[in-house]
Amino acid sequence: MHFKSAGAVALAIGALLLPTAAMAQDAETPPPVQLGNGEKNWIIVDGIERSNASTYTEVRATNDAQALRRGDGVTLTIPEVHIEGDGWLVMHPFVGGKPSGTYVAGYTFVESGTNTDVAITLNPAPASGDMYVVMLHKDANEDRVFDFVFVAENVVEDEAVFEGTTMIAHIVAVP
Repeated sequence: MHFKSAGAVALAIGALLLPTAAMAQDAETPPPVQLGNGEKNWIIVDGIERSNASTYTEVRATNDAQALRRGDGVTLTIPEVHIEGDGWLVMHPFVGGKPSGTYVAGYTFVESGTNTDVAITLNPAPASGDMYVVMLHKDANEDRVFDFVFVAENVVEDEAVFEGTTMIAHIVAVP
């Protein structure tokens, strides 16, 4: 199962917060999405380390205009990430107390196979204890550019990685 839309990812993440009774299945209801590791893709989140705040500079271009943004960020080091095919380790913040699949706080490229000590910078710098969803997205067009852009209504190019009904993702608190 693959969810192409940021909205679908947000709904999948949000569905995890529903009471068990609300998840009762009938013949037409698909099984609920779970967060976790798979057999071919995984993220080891035990032992995440936080570095001191770092200053970042970011240039954003839209149409013919450019904007420069500076601020403080925090770099987290994830002990191990394994992905089949090249992709992205992405962190989505909690918004209003719930995980949000539509906002991206940070991302970093990961090559096919096992990657150790993967650094990902979050901008702006979160406080210790802030909650995030860390997850994998595949590099669908293999261009090494994180395409979290809508290519159709609610459809993003670089899809979330799933194994069956398990989205390769974890909810983590920033150390």
